[in-house]
Amino acid sequence: MKYLSFKRLLPIILLLFLTGAVCEAQKVKKGNRNPERSIFGKSLNTRQVKYRESPSVVRAKKKQEADQKKLEKEYNEYVKDQKKRAVAIQSPAVQERMAANRKDTDLKYKEKKKKRKSSEKKAGRKYR
Repeated sequence: MKYLSFKRLLPIILLLFLTGAVCEAQKVKKGNRNPERSIFGKSLNTRQVKYRESPSVVRAKKKQEADQKKLEKEYNEYVKDQKKRAVAIQSPAVQERMAANRKDTDLKYKEKKKKRKSSEKKAGRKYR
């Protein structure tokens, strides 16, 4: 009886193993898409194209950058003057209080920055 069931199972088992082998035999690895790469090590048509802008475009860009720098400089000067004016128009008692507040905020900012930097260091060490 055992022999009979084994005869029935043997062809099924062989069929399963052989189909697996056939499937593996049909696997085809894709070759290089670009044959130049396999011959020369790299593709020949990957060269960067160099181009020059016309002189008028270069001039316009330089002028625009200069204008932008000038505007930024003027804006910074204006802000500085307005800060000085805002302090100057106050009474002496208010000026002292403003100076003290500025010192306090600078100190708090430095403390906060130190604390943040040290916590970032710890976190960085954790994930090294």
